[in-house]
Amino acid sequence: MAEHREFFYRRLHSLLGVIPIGVFLIQHLVVNHFAVYGEESFNQAASFMHDLPFRLALEILVIYLPILFHAILGVYIVFVGKSNTNHYGYFRNWMYLMQRITGIITFVFIAWHVWETRVQIGLGNVELDYNLMENILSNPVMFWFYIIGVISTTFHFANGLWSFLVSWGFTQSPKSQKYATYATLIVFLALSYVGVRALIQFAYGV
Repeated sequence: MAEHREFFYRRLHSLLGVIPIGVFLIQHLVVNHFAVYGEESFNQAASFMHDLPFRLALEILVIYLPILFHAILGVYIVFVGKSNTNHYGYFRNWMYLMQRITGIITFVFIAWHVWETRVQIGLGNVELDYNLMENILSNPVMFWFYIIGVISTTFHFANGLWSFLVSWGFTQSPKSQKYATYATLIVFLALSYVGVRALIQFAYGV
């Protein structure tokens, strides 16, 4: 019974990493990318998302609870899972290890990002606008922290997407898994560009 329950939790963990968390990640990066087109464009996009009907309920049910479950179970998997990189130098073993490392980095990054943005906005200390991220990223230490955090998050999502396709039976043959590797690499590079480009805009206005 315990094995069946753990199997279910791990499947759910994989699913939530793609839907809804992965979908939210893409949406969040796209909204941030509006900063590239100017302060007004970003403020309009951010305001549109902030003013959505039932926003708080949607955030709790579709974003925060799934992320919390995914993060808690992910940390558990990190500490109970074993990597074979010391014995086998296979590419996927290294991806397994990187998935665990980026999972921890992403967990810390998201927690800090939520504290600096959503929590502070809720407390009335800051407003949701271009200046919020501009002020945060004006600190070089925070800029590089965000660069590492965004790249870690996009890698974790893209590599997790590959695992999702395998574990849910979409890619069973070696050939399909190879194609999935190329596809998820493109996803990683594309999302990383979108995220990092926005950070550079906020920090340096270029």
